[in-house]
Amino acid sequence: MTQLILAIETSCDETSAAVLRVAGDATTLASLVILSQDVHQIFGGVVPELASRAHVQAMGPVVEQALEQAAVRLDQIGAIAVTAGPGLVGALLVGVMYGKTLAFSLGRPLIGVNHLEGHLFAPTLEDPDLQPPFIGLLVSGGHTMLLDVRAWGDYRLLGQTLDDAAGEAFDKVANLLGLGYPGGPAIERLAREGRPGKFRFPSPMLHELDRAGANQYAFSFSGLKTAVLRSVRDSQLEAERDAAGDPVRADMARGFQDAAIEVLVAKTAHATESAGYDLAMVGGGVACNRALVNALRERLAGRARVSVASPRLNTDNAAMIGAAGAWRLAQGERSGLDLEARDDLPLPGLVSHSPGSQP
Repeated sequence: MTQLILAIETSCDETSAAVLRVAGDATTLASLVILSQDVHQIFGGVVPELASRAHVQAMGPVVEQALEQAAVRLDQIGAIAVTAGPGLVGALLVGVMYGKTLAFSLGRPLIGVNHLEGHLFAPTLEDPDLQPPFIGLLVSGGHTMLLDVRAWGDYRLLGQTLDDAAGEAFDKVANLLGLGYPGGPAIERLAREGRPGKFRFPSPMLHELDRAGANQYAFSFSGLKTAVLRSVRDSQLEAERDAAGDPVRADMARGFQDAAIEVLVAKTAHATESAGYDLAMVGGGVACNRALVNALRERLAGRARVSVASPRLNTDNAAMIGAAGAWRLAQGERSGLDLEARDDLPLPGLVSHSPGSQP
C-alpha cells in the first residue's frame, strides 16, 4: 500500500513543500516546491524577522502548488512531516504551526524532523544504494559536521566546526570580495577564473589529523576568513568595484576555496579510510560546490564511492525532510501536537566521538 507524505521545510529563508510516495522500503519524490526569499540579498544575509514574515505569506500557496504538481488532494495525504529544528526559531515556528494545524484538521500522524538528519537522507531520493555504514560530511551555512553513520538513527559525531560553518565562511568571504549574497555560488564561479597558488591561505586544523585527539576531525574557518580579510586590505581592493575581469579578486577566491576544500576533503577521506568504509556522502548547501565534490571523489578514487544529491536536494528543501520523516514514521515514531520549534534541536541518535578512538 502506498502512503503519501506531505513535508514542510521553513528552517531559514526557503519556504518549501514536497509530496513523497512511500511503498514498502521505497520512498520516491512526487513533487517539490522551493521558494527562495530574494529580499535578504539587499542586507547581505538572512534577516530573521523578514524570513518569518515571508514564510507566513508563502506557506499556503507553496503547499497548494506541491499538491497540484503531485496531482493529489490534501485529504489523500497520510502523514505530515515538518522541520522542527535546528534553524531560525521564528521561521521554524511558521512551518511547525502550519504542519500541526494540517495534522490536527486531517486527523493524520505528525512527525517533527531534524533538519540535519534531513540532509543525511537527501541523497537517498536519487541514490537508493546509499545505506549505512558511511561517513557523512554535512556542510551548510549553519553547520559543518563529520559523522560516522553506522545505521539510520545511529550517528557518532567525529568533529564539527569550532567557530564559523563552512557555508558561513563562503558568505563572509564573498562579502569581502564584493560578490554579494549568497556567497557560495559566486565564490565558486569566480574561483574558476583564479590562478591556483597565487594566494596560499592556511587550511585550518589540517595538521590535527596527525594527532588522535579531540580536534582530529574538528574544523575552524574563522582564521581562514581573517587571512582573506588581510589580503583584501593589503591589496586595497574596493568592495564596491565590479569583480568581473578582476584577476586579483579571482585569485583570492580560488585561494580561499582551495584552502577550505583541502581540509574538508582531507578529514572526510581520513575518517572514511580509518573506518574501513567504502562509502561517503556530502550534504548541505556547500555540497553544491562541484570543486569540493570532485576533489573528494578524486581523493577516494578506488577506495570509496561518494554520494551527493543534486543541488535542489542539497539546498534547504522539504523533500529531504519527507525522506527522513518517512523513515521515522516507519519506525513507529509520532510527534504530538505539543511539538515545539527549537533552534538548537539535537540530532536524534547522536553520540560524541571518544578522543583517540578510531571511527
